[in-house]
Amino acid sequence: MIIRQSEPANLEMPFGELDGFFTPNDKFYVRSHFATPEIDPATWRLRIEGAVERPLELSYDELRARPMRTVAVTMECAGNSRIFLQPKVKGVQWEMGAVGNAEWTGVSLGDLLREAGCLAGACEVILEGADHGSIAEPPRPAGNVHYARSLSLGKARRDVLLALAMNGEPLTRAHGFPVRAIVPGWYGMAAVKWLRRIIVIEEPFHGYYQTVDYSYWEPGDGGARLVPITEMQVKAAIARPTQGEVVAAGGRYRVHGAAWSSDAEIARVELSTDGAATWADASLGEKSLPNTWRLWDYDWQVPDRPRRCSLMVRATDSRGRTQPMERDPNRGSYMINHCLPVEVEIRAG
Repeated sequence: MIIRQSEPANLEMPFGELDGFFTPNDKFYVRSHFATPEIDPATWRLRIEGAVERPLELSYDELRARPMRTVAVTMECAGNSRIFLQPKVKGVQWEMGAVGNAEWTGVSLGDLLREAGCLAGACEVILEGADHGSIAEPPRPAGNVHYARSLSLGKARRDVLLALAMNGEPLTRAHGFPVRAIVPGWYGMAAVKWLRRIIVIEEPFHGYYQTVDYSYWEPGDGGARLVPITEMQVKAAIARPTQGEVVAAGGRYRVHGAAWSSDAEIARVELSTDGAATWADASLGEKSLPNTWRLWDYDWQVPDRPRRCSLMVRATDSRGRTQPMERDPNRGSYMINHCLPVEVEIRAG
């Protein structure tokens, strides 16, 4: 793993090592905002409270005893690919590997909310983790804050999972043991780790990680307004060749990678080997599910003449959304899905 930050732990998979539909647990990226909390499963409790008729408090064993379901979900950090932005911006300098695809097993959040009975005025659900600390840069609240994000009540009821296992194994501390949220189709900032409280509220949540951080400018008739980041944007990425790789002239090279979107399947991936002057369809992997990535590859006939070459890839999903060529400046340092060139050097063998 590439260490982007040692404390708190922020670790990235070298994207060039992509070799299967599911990302091994030890290669799945780790995003932390504060130090990893020490949690004793014997005393840990998950509380569901706020605007509910019947507050719940569940132990780890009680949660494990409930009906489980397993779902495949791709998770991407909202700041993935930030290192490629110019001029350089603040934040963890991810390349392409702050993304992964896993099978998550756990309890339906919707089932728990129905059991608790949400009040008629409920509109959002706050997911609060046990991790906490002080915010380094202004604007910031004073003192310690817990990492927390909110979802609409509709999204929370529909498909959010409280995961206890990842790829058939219990969650590790780094990935949120004992329980983390899995929010299909949304960026990873919503997948709160080390869950301790689920709070149903009757007005929009305005916490730090909902408004100051993990938000972007949305243009409108009344002017631009800050809105929370939610859905992942359609995106394809090249795993191999890697940036700056030397490729043998005149041979054949398997260009490959992955593409993903939100609440859709990947319908098309196109590759350009001449800096976006022309495009050709790549071959798509057989596994295709909403909210998971789709692997793709392309058999490239490398030019005979040594030179530098710029490769680009773009995806289109089943809802007709295509990856843009240009960066949207309203997104700041997040939601980076415009086509990024991979520069390679072709050399004679």
